[in-house]
Amino acid sequence: MQKKVHIFIEYKITAGKEQRYRQVMKEIVEALAAFGASSFQWFEAVDQDRLYVEMFELESLSVYHTVKEARRSKNHPVFNKLDECLEGGLDHLHCWGFESKNDELEEKSGGT
Repeated sequence: MQKKVHIFIEYKITAGKEQRYRQVMKEIVEALAAFGASSFQWFEAVDQDRLYVEMFELESLSVYHTVKEARRSKNHPVFNKLDECLEGGLDHLHCWGFESKNDELEEKSGGT
């Protein structure tokens, strides 16, 4: 069975674009669901103004690469709307995929 990939996306919003950003995020969540994203979470930093993080899961590494490319694309009909909201545009959207290693901890600790 293939492990899910945990996705972390981080970026900073341009001052004055917060309202537009919140509107766009509603569309982004729907677009991510079309890629099979699950467990979506959205955070705003408490110690850095306008810094946001999205976290969600995807079914495979190949889907992750597709989503990563789409999220940074100025040609995607939904994801491109973030370009106007981000400091530095989509070039400053940072996306990472992670695989859980919790099962290794459980093996070493005997499952406790």
